[in-house]
Amino acid sequence: MGNREEKRNLETIPVGSLGIIALEGCKPLSERIDKYLVKWRAERESEHKDSLAFSGYQKDSYLLHTKVPRFGSGEAKGTIQESVRGFDLYLLVDVCNYSLTYSLCGHENHMSPDDHYQDLKRIIAAVGGKARRITVIMPFLYESRQHKRTNRESLDCALALQELVQMGVDNIITFDAHDPRVQNAIPLHGFETVQPAYQFIKGLLGHVDNLQMDSDHMMIISPDEGGMYRAIYIANVLGLDMGMFYKRRDYSKLVNGRNPIIAHEFLGTSVEGKDMIIIDDMISSGDSVLEVAAELKNRKANKIFVFATFGLFTNGLDKFDMAYADGTIDRVLTTNLIYQTPELLQREWYINCDMSKYIAYIIDTLNHDSSISDLLNPNERIQSIVARYKNGDLNS
Repeated sequence: MGNREEKRNLETIPVGSLGIIALEGCKPLSERIDKYLVKWRAERESEHKDSLAFSGYQKDSYLLHTKVPRFGSGEAKGTIQESVRGFDLYLLVDVCNYSLTYSLCGHENHMSPDDHYQDLKRIIAAVGGKARRITVIMPFLYESRQHKRTNRESLDCALALQELVQMGVDNIITFDAHDPRVQNAIPLHGFETVQPAYQFIKGLLGHVDNLQMDSDHMMIISPDEGGMYRAIYIANVLGLDMGMFYKRRDYSKLVNGRNPIIAHEFLGTSVEGKDMIIIDDMISSGDSVLEVAAELKNRKANKIFVFATFGLFTNGLDKFDMAYADGTIDRVLTTNLIYQTPELLQREWYINCDMSKYIAYIIDTLNHDSSISDLLNPNERIQSIVARYKNGDLNS
């Protein structure tokens, strides 16, 4: 991405003074985003800098001070500690940050996605309609796995989207939504689901040497039928073959509310001797991605790399340590869009893909009401980084 900020033609008048509200669980990511914005706007040459429309354009920080204090009962309220009248607000929330706690009648309670979502609504309510525009950046879309109804059950994701829109949110930006079609719940409002494909490829090429990026030596794998479009996109952009697994289930039994998986069946050409990239939206417990990796190893695959936007690792890291030790997996790449434990960041097999610069580009461009479609289509950037890798000048 190099000097893309200089190329961005942001001569249009900002929608309003830029303000970023980071909910507690999203502080580290937001601080990184803020640093980029401060730097770019200090360097940006604009003849309009001193005009009224650009007042407050250059600041030492765009992060606004907010708090969500709690009562002893666990109830809470959102407070904003400075004026936001006329601001173009960007609210960042990580609903997966379970590391935060609060006191509930003397007990220590870890924050669940429900708590984070409730806090987001509290801050929107505290804005009180004074902002010019509100954009919610929610990398992991709240309740996104509850996106369709199969019997008598709630449609939580659609409900949440409608609720945010009714509260005055204009745009919702998420990353790699489990099913992008959930945006049908709010057809008249802005909803973007952003793919971190470029950052994954950059992370892999920056950390692993001597990869042969061609269809004789590499393949993209979708671990299930639901995430096919991710694998198809990367396979097409890189000019590789793809394969997929589907879960063979026993529909005569119910275990924990689901039909148990009998086997993972593979569809695709031979994987023998090739490096594999398994791509998915999230690693929850990690069971299915490790089973898929083991199946590929049985079919004599070479190295195995796992790309997942969200690394939840809900059952800890031990299984991944074992899979790395016995050679089943080589590297796992996830983003810093959600909370990462210090233990994860120290693992030899882990590559962290930083998304802060990308989000800063998106915020900077949207604040000027400019199009972000070139940011959402990373094809050109991917081609250029692969070419640099093949020429051996990536690290320089």
